[in-house]
Amino acid sequence: MIEEKLFIAGRWTHVASTIPIEDPSTGEKIGTLAAGRASDVDAAVNAAAKAYTGAWGKLTAAERGRILMKMSGAVAAKADALADLEARDVGKPLKQARADALALSRYLEFYAGAADKLHGETIPYLADYTVYTLREPHGVTAHIVPWNYPMQIIGRSVVGALAAGNATVVKPAEEASLTALAFARIAQECGLPDGAMNVVTGIGEETGAALAAHPGIHHLSFTGSTSVGALVQAAAGRNAVPVTLELGGKSPQIVFADADIERALPFLVNAGIQNAGQTCSAASRLLVERKIYEPLLEKLGERYRALRVGAAKDDLDVGPLISAPQKKRVEEFIAQGKNGHRVIAEGKIEASAPRGGHFVAPVLFADVAPEHTLARDEIFGPVQVVIPFDTEEDAIRIANGTDYGLVAGVWTRDGSRALRMARAIHTGQMFINNYGAGGGVELPFGGTGRSGHGREKGFEALYAFTRLKTVAAFHG
Repeated sequence: MIEEKLFIAGRWTHVASTIPIEDPSTGEKIGTLAAGRASDVDAAVNAAAKAYTGAWGKLTAAERGRILMKMSGAVAAKADALADLEARDVGKPLKQARADALALSRYLEFYAGAADKLHGETIPYLADYTVYTLREPHGVTAHIVPWNYPMQIIGRSVVGALAAGNATVVKPAEEASLTALAFARIAQECGLPDGAMNVVTGIGEETGAALAAHPGIHHLSFTGSTSVGALVQAAAGRNAVPVTLELGGKSPQIVFADADIERALPFLVNAGIQNAGQTCSAASRLLVERKIYEPLLEKLGERYRALRVGAAKDDLDVGPLISAPQKKRVEEFIAQGKNGHRVIAEGKIEASAPRGGHFVAPVLFADVAPEHTLARDEIFGPVQVVIPFDTEEDAIRIANGTDYGLVAGVWTRDGSRALRMARAIHTGQMFINNYGAGGGVELPFGGTGRSGHGREKGFEALYAFTRLKTVAAFHG
């Protein structure tokens, strides 16, 4: 059985209260996590503050980069072990978990190279002045990480903050904390100074709330649900702390009649069912021009019927949902959809899937009205809806017809139309004749509307993890 502790100031700290660790593939308890309290959060923030003014903060940007590069190599070397851990903890198939581990390594590589390239600029002003700007770290940054992509989100959030010179406190989701703790061990082995990264596990309502409201935090990054994001932002706002929020989505892929359908098909399906649909940027809505609606439904149905669902270790197309409550929630959406909507196809739960696992067969619905809850609410499960449209204007109206705006895709051979759609759709990322661009750690990511604000990933994230200072020197 796994018995995990808190990681504060470079030490592994025992606490009396624990949280059970469950394997979503079996529903069985595989260990316990330490349940940190407000006092533990306070200790972690103090440790980060000490590191920021001490060993970590005194390093040059190039020296920070060298440590992150060493960590990148170590993560890559341990990718298989990290994937095994993530598969047990989150339930995602091994190939998807390994891709996440390699993505974490790539984030480390990217931000290691960027650490000493974060520059200010000079500003032309009056003849008697020299004016320039400095980009300085905030100080102590907090990172509340969700359960669906722990390694990837640590990479785009925590690693970016470290590259910019901040010291960090990480609160992983109580459902999936194991790879965050494993990453802390790797960081320590690679020479990251004590306190530069602290990991405090625990219940969101206690540990997460204490971190969001802590007066010693100077920037907060949260990825999770829209409802919890609002609470986090309100708590941080009482201390005037800037917040980056990456929240939910109801992302569309828009398919015009002139699209390369054979190229599009894998993207149309995989972007909806990857990680069992538990992805904020999942393409849960497929908008299809009516001219090709029925033929495309037939092709999509063929792919859905071939989808296999099973335990993470079996490395099939779809693994389990994270928990029993999440499974129940998704099944309620599916039951609602089956009451009056056309089911084009469903995947298959393998006979070998453990009976206690949280498995849901992927479902493809057609003829869903744009205003229906299936087309507006984030389900966070392997459910896609297909909606017909007649004109470009219809497609834009339907695509923009939710409260979210995270990711969108358009499939067409008409270049002018593609560019018009890219401008017209309210979204943080827009993909033309692809979806996701392979993950792209270089590509700024974030949303509009109820999908949040601020950007992570790419060089743009480093701006969020720094504060700008203007210096105006009069020299006569």
